[in-house]
Amino acid sequence: MTRPLIGIISNLHVVDGSYRTHAGGVMNCEAVSDVCDCIPALIPADPRYVSVEELLETYDGFVLTGGRPNVHPSEYGEDETAAHGTFDRARDAITLPLVRACVQRGQPFLGICRGFQEVAVAMGSTLHPEIRDLPGRMNHRMPPDGTQEEKFALRHKVSFTEGGVFHKLMGAREVMTNTLHGQGVIKAGTRFVVDGLAPDGTPEAAYVEGAPGYTLAVQWHPEYHAAQDPVSRPLFEGLGQAARAWQSDRRARPALRSA
Repeated sequence: MTRPLIGIISNLHVVDGSYRTHAGGVMNCEAVSDVCDCIPALIPADPRYVSVEELLETYDGFVLTGGRPNVHPSEYGEDETAAHGTFDRARDAITLPLVRACVQRGQPFLGICRGFQEVAVAMGSTLHPEIRDLPGRMNHRMPPDGTQEEKFALRHKVSFTEGGVFHKLMGAREVMTNTLHGQGVIKAGTRFVVDGLAPDGTPEAAYVEGAPGYTLAVQWHPEYHAAQDPVSRPLFEGLGQAARAWQSDRRARPALRSA
């Protein structure tokens, strides 16, 4: 049997000002291959090329990656402002229904940074466009200068709920993480359970309550040095285990039928 297939949500990039690409960081593929022990495959996040139904039937799990464009505020009932930054409505059209379908089916996923925000919004949460502007909050954004190592350096603690999902997964109540995000969850949806907080109270780790599968999401970037980092490795190992379980059960499940 081949390794499970993990779909990695890509981002739209324009190379040299004119050449449009769908791309994903190499470190995402490394984490999926080396830590999940699964086959990584980039997904063009655009409903013109793929449907949610096709993705569900093709892949054994998903990584919802980080990305510079933000989820459009209309998806959580707010008006667009300059503070919300740039958007990728095509990606919204794929990832939000994909998350809801995976939750219903028990199909595994790991949300990272923007992916964390996608899971939050799909489950009815709201976001603040610039978390550092709130009283008492720190600047969670990527440092503007420095090497990649400096930008992805560990910068703050995340504290998990005693006996919660992440505490059990990590074997620790507190861990150190990097931080490279601007937005943050303000009001969590009913099933979006915040299970880890930064020292300033910003939600950093969450899961979907009552979901039958692996539905974890983190606001930091665990794909960076995932094989060596003791905080990152359990997240991807857990995704790999869930994808193998999904793969082994795939033949026993009926295929989706479009309405």
